[in-house]
Amino acid sequence: MNASRWRMDGRTALITGASKGIGKAIAEEFLSLGADTLLVARDEDALNEVTHELSRRFSEQRVASFAADLTEPEQRLELIDWVHDLETPLDYLINNVGGNERRAALDVDDALLERLFVLNCESALALSRLCHPLLIESPEPAIVNLASVSGMTHVRTGVAYGMTKAAIVQMTRNLACEWGEDGIRVNAVSPWYTRTQRTQVALNDLDYLEEVLAATPIGRVAEAYEVATAVAFLCLPASSYISGVTLPVDGGFLAYGF
Repeated sequence: MNASRWRMDGRTALITGASKGIGKAIAEEFLSLGADTLLVARDEDALNEVTHELSRRFSEQRVASFAADLTEPEQRLELIDWVHDLETPLDYLINNVGGNERRAALDVDDALLERLFVLNCESALALSRLCHPLLIESPEPAIVNLASVSGMTHVRTGVAYGMTKAAIVQMTRNLACEWGEDGIRVNAVSPWYTRTQRTQVALNDLDYLEEVLAATPIGRVAEAYEVATAVAFLCLPASSYISGVTLPVDGGFLAYGF
């Protein structure tokens, strides 16, 4: 076995939504595999705290951060200028930023729909396009988008969120086909319930948690590091012939039958 194919030494990853939850877990996973990390999030205080923590724990690698709201086009450009100023190659882009406001279909208004599409879809495509000139300079570039099982089947997160995550799945396919000739692999990961600060309120409802577990063959919710491991795998040299796929990290939820 070529052990180097399971490492990221000398590589650099740009990770969005990196101040907490799955994004922070992705940063930890990439650092543990030898990569340098460039972290992006809106909450500057939380981002600085995570940056200092990871810098202490992974002192031999670069952990840099830039606070930005990626729904704002000007701030995306400022982020790319910052990456250029670092004069570091970019090998991986992880489009993790996203959010939801759960509403029934009849309660979804135009403003909500626009907010979620900009946050969950437009920002990912825009950043991918902006990073393309940097990624094509890498010997083995990869993009991983964070989708959701709600983009692949019905769950109770609401129609607007499900639409945006389905769009991420299709965007992944299209970019993989368009940018394969540039050497860029593009994949996505679709988590089911993952234990994070955002999901904890729902999971604290024991009746609801029981329903979630009953629909999950493994019988538990995911931990953030388990999603991060899948993201890292899709960037590793070991996955060099995998592109255009959406990998469920769902404990068997999508395979569940009755």
